[in-house]
Amino acid sequence: MAAAMLAAAACPAMAGAGDAGAADSVGLGEVVVTGTRGGADVRHLPLTVTVVGRQKLTENFRPQLLPTIGEQVPGLFVTSRGVLGYGVSTGSAGSIKVRGVGSGASMLVLVDGVPQYAGLMGHPIPDAYQTMLADRVEVVRGPASLLYGSNAMGGVMNIVTRRMAADGSKTTATLQGGSYGTIDGGITNTTRKGSLESVLGFNYSHTDGHRPDSRFSQYSGFAKLAYGFSPHWRASGDISLTHFEAENPGEVYSPLIDNDSRITRGMASVALGNKYARTEGAVRAFYNWGHHEINDGYSPGGQPQEALYMHDDLMGGVTVYQSATLFKGNRLTLGFDWQHFGGRAWNEQMQTKAESVLGDKEQDVLAGYAELRQDLWGWLTIDAGLRLDHHSQAGTELVPQGGLTFRLSPMAELKAMVSKGFRNPTIREMYMFPPANDQLQPERLMNYELAYTHRLLQNRLRLGANVFYMKVDNLIETVRTGGRPRNVNTGRMENWGLELEAAYDVTSTLRLNANYSFLSMNHPVIAAPEHKLYLGANYAVGRFALATGLQYIDGLYTVTEATGGEDCTENFWLWNLTASYRVARGLRLFARGENLLAQSYEVNHGYPMPRATVMAGASVEF
Repeated sequence: MAAAMLAAAACPAMAGAGDAGAADSVGLGEVVVTGTRGGADVRHLPLTVTVVGRQKLTENFRPQLLPTIGEQVPGLFVTSRGVLGYGVSTGSAGSIKVRGVGSGASMLVLVDGVPQYAGLMGHPIPDAYQTMLADRVEVVRGPASLLYGSNAMGGVMNIVTRRMAADGSKTTATLQGGSYGTIDGGITNTTRKGSLESVLGFNYSHTDGHRPDSRFSQYSGFAKLAYGFSPHWRASGDISLTHFEAENPGEVYSPLIDNDSRITRGMASVALGNKYARTEGAVRAFYNWGHHEINDGYSPGGQPQEALYMHDDLMGGVTVYQSATLFKGNRLTLGFDWQHFGGRAWNEQMQTKAESVLGDKEQDVLAGYAELRQDLWGWLTIDAGLRLDHHSQAGTELVPQGGLTFRLSPMAELKAMVSKGFRNPTIREMYMFPPANDQLQPERLMNYELAYTHRLLQNRLRLGANVFYMKVDNLIETVRTGGRPRNVNTGRMENWGLELEAAYDVTSTLRLNANYSFLSMNHPVIAAPEHKLYLGANYAVGRFALATGLQYIDGLYTVTEATGGEDCTENFWLWNLTASYRVARGLRLFARGENLLAQSYEVNHGYPMPRATVMAGASVEF
């Protein structure tokens, strides 16, 4: 049924013209950076990449990126728990899975190619990924460990930050409020003068939450400065800070009191890039840090906690790559990565400030890789690469990747790919809390994929389809050994599936897009729906704009036998709608509603999602 609905949405009456500006992994001549380190035409890459542009990211006035990414990328699902905020620790959300693989440390998030994850726990921090800083988001569906190493086993989401295309200055400010005492405000300035560019942004969000004791507040700031020394060399630096405070009310049948978190995250990087006719490359140095203070709370009638969980973590390193065209149709890329990560965790008594250390560990990864891409006869591209990755505790991993791209016509491509992904065990899994096991080995995945893309009607209609099979071995699972829990490499998983995408510019004012994914898993995984369908439309004429989307989720496991309960699945429809009107030059009023069908559903077990919510506000640009 879902596939039929997708086909119907992709093929209405074909008339008019327009510019895409939406999610599109098969755009004509689209240049992407995530699958290559440097820019490359997506038609020459064996990877499956979805690009979500700024128009699509901003049309619903959402402060966070992940809700939109979850709609626009087939096979990708993001857990949530409320109106705003994902949080960390018990009851947290924001786990990202692609094709049933991800969450935790298996889905890598990048900002301008720089990895972002917590040094002790290994997972991304979803509350730090704000719409204000993004020009576009590129998502690699499937393993990308050749270029990015551990944590990219499930895929990669790269947030490409904003730039001004021409000299000038633009400031955008947005303020909105609505259901459950929710308010959000932000201001962003982008400026370019000659070779100097800058981006500055600040955002504040707050909600009282749709359940008692579910408040969330966040402050975020971002700054970027770049300077072009010549037509061939460009230097840049950026820094971002996020502080959020989250309350966790617990599961509805097992509520918690005072389960509160105070989290501060920061990331900074500097880069120097070069680009010539036959070669390009960059060197980047980066540093991420975080401070977490968590009260684990207590059950009604129980005793309040006497200590806070606290940790300071870090993750930094250097990444270098250089690509060169040695002869016609050739591209050779050589790269080197070094990462240093870890931190210290402890319990701190509230009264005495006495500390009990839970973990104090730092580790390193050194890696080198080579990738060769060769065009032949104008219709075939061969891609092959190898990575040698050494973890200071888990040892050395070889990561091969190979693919073929057949350009069947100027408007159609067929791609075949074999790739390996892996994930090193995190410091938490190896050294912290009772299941810890310092003898853990990396998880490993082999992915086999066939993809077809086609563009019709002068690129107004864009279609994509791919099938995949993946086998995961050495999964880290917690089992009982000698009556005690212990992390061991015993898990296995086989997934296969189908993903479809379509985008159609009906006229210059009406654009449609749709995607569908089917996932078959031999062992059910939480937060990986069997069926995921999205139908979207954008209509803009004169001063009025309307954006709407309908999403269907089926076969979403929230509990499995492996997690200690009976299998529990959810299925639901979500309808979102945003309407805006430009009342004056630079001033736009908008209203948006989410879950307008008032569906009752859960994504995290025991955490009912809010029914229909409404927000309204204004956006000013000058």
